[in-house]
Parts: sequence; C-alpha cells; structure tokens
Amino acid sequence: MLTIECPFCGPRDEPEFSYGGESHIARPGPGCSDEEWGRYLYFRANPRGELAERWCHTHGCGQWFNVLRDTVSHEISAVYRVDEPRPVAGSSAR
Repeated sequence: MLTIECPFCGPRDEPEFSYGGESHIARPGPGCSDEEWGRYLYFRANPRGELAERWCHTHGCGQWFNVLRDTVSHEISAVYRVDEPRPVAGSSAR
C-alpha cells in the first residue's frame, strides 16, 4: 500500500486520499480555439518516470496538495502545497 505524507496531517495510507490527476495544467483563456480547449480537457502527460500529481486528503483534513511521484516505482520524491512552486526534479523536498 502506498503511504502519502499529507503536508497538513503527516503520513497516511493511500485509501484516505483521492487522486486528482496531473497538476500544473494551465487553463486556456476565454478566446481559445476548440482545438486548444479539447487539448486542455482530454490530453495529459503519461510519462514513464516522475509526474506531478494533485491529491486530496478526502478522509482527513480535506486539503488538496501536490505530489511528485515516479509512475514506474510509485516512489514519492516530494510533497508540497498547491501554493508552493514545483520542486526541482530529483530533489528530496518533503
């Protein structure tokens, strides 16, 4: 089972959380084309390696936060609040 360290509550088991998808996605402006809007809605990175994800501590504090997780090993290299910048890849910020 994956253990996720909530930046507000500390380490907890994965079933307490809800996955929110890839983080740091820029929403296009109101004058965007249909193609840009479709790309925003349906296309996401699916890398083999580190990915910035958004998680919510649903059965805890209810706060959203970001996680840098390796999609192959599931190792979490960083956990940070949504108001903090993304850590540099490979850093050990927690």
